[in-house]
Amino acid sequence: MDILKVGVIGVGYLGKFHAQKYAAMQDVELVGVADADPDCAQRIAAECACRAYTDYKELLPLVEAVSIVVPTIYHHRVGLDCIAAGVDLLLEKPMTVTLAEADDLIERAEKKNLVLQIGHLERFNAAVQAMEPFLTTPVFIESSRISTFKKRGVDVDVVLDLMIHDIDIILNIVKSPLKMIHTVGAPVVTRSTDIANARLIFENGATANVTASRISRTNIRKMRIFQPGSYINVDFAKKKVMTIHLTDEVLASGMPKQEIAVETFANHDALKSEIEHFINNVRKRTRPSVSGHEGRKALDVALQVIRQINNQQGLDVFKPILAALKK
Repeated sequence: MDILKVGVIGVGYLGKFHAQKYAAMQDVELVGVADADPDCAQRIAAECACRAYTDYKELLPLVEAVSIVVPTIYHHRVGLDCIAAGVDLLLEKPMTVTLAEADDLIERAEKKNLVLQIGHLERFNAAVQAMEPFLTTPVFIESSRISTFKKRGVDVDVVLDLMIHDIDIILNIVKSPLKMIHTVGAPVVTRSTDIANARLIFENGATANVTASRISRTNIRKMRIFQPGSYINVDFAKKKVMTIHLTDEVLASGMPKQEIAVETFANHDALKSEIEHFINNVRKRTRPSVSGHEGRKALDVALQVIRQINNQQGLDVFKPILAALKK
């Protein structure tokens, strides 16, 4: 198999992990990493035994594929340069700042027959993949993605930082157009929304209640899916999925007998799986499971949530929370 030459643009907190995964892969050569911070670029390049660049454009003629892990506001510009150079790209989420930018990248990548994969990492969580065979017709989904405050990621609000992961998963498992959205949210420690809730109602009647916060004292990443005859509980952090299925057998209490199964994938590396999927698509010239189109759909809903929150005049529902946090 030919050696595939790759690079990473942006090697801050997340980008360095992309570089490490590529550096450890067989039949893949990490040619170089690029970062505007020369010290950061040199440090990661030394760790991964590759070259360091401060101008990513110098890296593009040397590679066939790249991960783009720069702040969201630069996704469109860097993506355009990669596409112009004929380089396949794994673009971190959120895809872009606007839908117009997303549409532009999709159109240009497709015209050049380039792979455009969006980094919705939770799609490659083993627990998420394990639940797929048990999905039938979800009628109610409840997700909570709550984390402690971190300085990284605050270039976007909590909807684009955290909630968009669950939006993407929900859009993938509910096979119906979105009918309406009800939201509430508030800024707490930044100027943008730090805690948000969205109720997504679909044309087929399915409803998803989605909560995201980055101002908690604990970290919780869970999703519960209710559907006729069964229940699925996914713990993203622990990489565990529990399924409860109602059988035809009736107990003395009159309740159907339950079949309960629990699977844990503690050692599974979601980022490694995501990057392997990208490399496979690059080699085979196939469409990623999270292509630009899926990334755009998640971005579209996320932006609707943000607009609705920003248009709200009152945030009374959050006053008790805000008061407690200020104590």
